[in-house]
Amino acid sequence: MKVSDYVNSFLTKNGIKFIFEMSGGMITHLLDSVSQKNNIQLVSLKHEQSAAFAADAVGRLTGIPGIAMATSGPGATNLITGIGSSYFDSSPTLFITGQVNRHELKKNRKIRQLGFQETDIVSIIKPITKKAFHATNAKHVPNLLEKLYEISITGRPGPVLLDLPMDIQRSEIKISKVKKISIKPKKFHNDALLKKLLFDLKNSKKPIILAGGGIHSSQSLDLFRKFTHQIKIPVVNSLMAIDVLPYNDPLRIGFIGSYGNRWANLALSNSDFVLVLGSRLDVRQTGSQIKEFKGNKTIYHVDCEKGEINNRVLGCTAINSDLHSFLTRITKYLNKKKSPSRQDWFNEINSLKKSFPESEENSKISGINPNYFIHKLSKSSKKASVIVSDVGQHQMWAAQSLELNKNQRFLTSGGMGSMGFGLPASIGAAFANNPSPIVLIAGDGGFQSNIQELQTVAHHKLPIKIIILNNKCHGMVRQFQEQYFDKRYQSTLWGYSAPNFETIALSYGIKAKTIKSESKIAQSLKWLWDKPDEPQLLQVMIDTFTNAYPKIAFGKPHYEMEPDLPKL
Repeated sequence: MKVSDYVNSFLTKNGIKFIFEMSGGMITHLLDSVSQKNNIQLVSLKHEQSAAFAADAVGRLTGIPGIAMATSGPGATNLITGIGSSYFDSSPTLFITGQVNRHELKKNRKIRQLGFQETDIVSIIKPITKKAFHATNAKHVPNLLEKLYEISITGRPGPVLLDLPMDIQRSEIKISKVKKISIKPKKFHNDALLKKLLFDLKNSKKPIILAGGGIHSSQSLDLFRKFTHQIKIPVVNSLMAIDVLPYNDPLRIGFIGSYGNRWANLALSNSDFVLVLGSRLDVRQTGSQIKEFKGNKTIYHVDCEKGEINNRVLGCTAINSDLHSFLTRITKYLNKKKSPSRQDWFNEINSLKKSFPESEENSKISGINPNYFIHKLSKSSKKASVIVSDVGQHQMWAAQSLELNKNQRFLTSGGMGSMGFGLPASIGAAFANNPSPIVLIAGDGGFQSNIQELQTVAHHKLPIKIIILNNKCHGMVRQFQEQYFDKRYQSTLWGYSAPNFETIALSYGIKAKTIKSESKIAQSLKWLWDKPDEPQLLQVMIDTFTNAYPKIAFGKPHYEMEPDLPKL
């Protein structure tokens, strides 16, 4: 069997349905093998970064590694941002890069390059992958591919990479059996720690759960929902866990962090017991005043990576466990327990929520209020299976105001925070969740980063409903400049421009509209969903000086947010 044929057979055996790629000379054997067998769909994008983001989305949604391929040199290096995104957000992904023939490799020669487009991609991306291998012998490829696939989905998921020289791809190898990879689930055995946790929880008056993206990366969503309804305590979420509870779930409090819902940050601040599930407690969640965040709280931190616990926030009780294993055990343990009612605590939180509606945080702006628009978009978009957000102010408005149902997922670039993530990730989501519609919320700045993928959307007639909140600037950095640079808006407003996205979409053959006032919202959203199976673009004009509020004030505790409001 030719090595490139083996790669196709292995991926097929392990349930891979799509490979995202941009063609190049050093992956032609791979492309040919996949297309000849026709078991896996090749999805050609216009840039390798887009292919990587699309693979990232598939990995997150399915738990099966998303696959992206690229040629050597610029093809491989263009994957880097997407590889980093997968690494920081714990997405199982497998990247396959072509490489020049082995006799064209510079090896130990004191030169920069021997073969055309020769680039040592393995050395470059080692810090942002779980593992990366360069194949030096054709007979090693099956073992390398099996190892990489298993590493990608074991423990905290993440990206892996296999670099295949051209002459290895076309080499013949003997294969007796193509292996299907399976991972044996771990078990949680420390019942003494569970008893201590539940004892401290029982004696708390204001407990809260902080849910993070680890719930998804551990494939624990159903277990988490079962657990929360057994234990019956309020849940706040990080950016990567907007969707872990439906919007109308009585246990769901809201989004915490730098741009979190004001009431959610206050609830977290007022709590006396915090159970952290799959969240890193990074600075965007805690604010810079870590001692203020910790206070006198009892904190139990569950994470599969020991180094994440007591890293920034000290004094936490560490539970170093795979989240799926922990939740499996604790839900069984709780079957015999009765959860105490904490109605006074829920009443306190609900009072905070009523006092600080997020749509009032920007009440003085003119034109369309983005939080108000996101609520309306949510109500009209129940047919969508995934809501994707790019990166910027619109990302925060979405996180603050989306009303997701129990069957909807939310995807965004968290750790990498890369503008340009949204459109390619929507494409990946559309293939993973076919034929369900996908909603993309983007800003004018981020959308331009990978705007070329409108052709991919049009080519495949993907049912992506594209919302561009256009404030004619790089809004999040502009807001920063407003506060800390005396309104010197260099490169965010001064020197920046954006096209008319309605005209751009129409040129790609995608139906498009623009609205400038709140009176047009209902009509435009009805138009957006008249034909759920078609791509459409809605440009929503936002006042340039609309800020993402509330926001943790610089150097202040997480519960002190701008703009200043009367204290309760």
